[in-house]
Amino acid sequence: MSRSQNTKRHHVSVTDTELKEKGNRYFSERKYEEAIRCYSQAIQKNPSNPIYYTNRALSGLRLSRFQDVAADCRSALELEPNMVKAHFYLGQALCGLDMLDDGVKHLQRTVDLAKEQRLNYGDDMTQVLRHWRKRRFSIQEEKRLAEEIELQTYLSRLIREDRERQIDEFKAQQAAKGDSDETELNAKIASVEKFSDNCMNEMNNLFAKVDDRRRKREVPDYLCGKISFEILRDPVITPSGITYERKDLEEHLMRVGHFDPITRVTLTSDQLMPNYAMKEVVDAFVTENEWALDI
Repeated sequence: MSRSQNTKRHHVSVTDTELKEKGNRYFSERKYEEAIRCYSQAIQKNPSNPIYYTNRALSGLRLSRFQDVAADCRSALELEPNMVKAHFYLGQALCGLDMLDDGVKHLQRTVDLAKEQRLNYGDDMTQVLRHWRKRRFSIQEEKRLAEEIELQTYLSRLIREDRERQIDEFKAQQAAKGDSDETELNAKIASVEKFSDNCMNEMNNLFAKVDDRRRKREVPDYLCGKISFEILRDPVITPSGITYERKDLEEHLMRVGHFDPITRVTLTSDQLMPNYAMKEVVDAFVTENEWALDI
């Protein structure tokens, strides 16, 4: 048998699993283009394995090819609707495409599925979810600030235009009467200008009172749970000195295992103590920043 025939025979005999493993080696070496080619060949041989799509998606994420990543993840989810990694990569891809609402939904679905399936991915998934939720809120805040400034500018313009309109009407009325005495006209103009100035001052004072709301709002990380990264409602402290949201930690203990998620020290629910000091801090923050409950 010739060398070319032997090479061709060897190439044909490569399985989809071998191609996947080869792609994994390329990925570990950060050779993402080569990894994508191997995963693509594996998909051609066996298009019914969702892992090949998510492997290719992860390589695509490293190259910021978000459209391709989204397509691969959707293909994987058609084969396995509750595949955690597919939702995770799809959420990141959609966020990368500025489709934050849909992206955050898939990232939240990732965290929920991981809990349901008792999978332990550490804090990676919750950190990514927290990051994009904060990013989405930041964009909403920027939009809100712009709208408030636009509203103030619009109201200021209306007040000025109304003052000018009234003054022009007074002048037109005097001209129509042929009255050359400007005493009455000046008195009317002064009255309109005073009323206009009062309206402008009241409006500016009103916006000044809500000036704090114009500032960029963000919940400090130390007020958020270590698992869900949401603002603490019922904080508890472990023997290791770490504060968690009670329901999140109890769910972790029940579904994942009886250990502290961060220190990995053995932990049971009867060891949890309410963190009253943190509760007071959170309550004080929420009292002054009710918007925090909507994040």
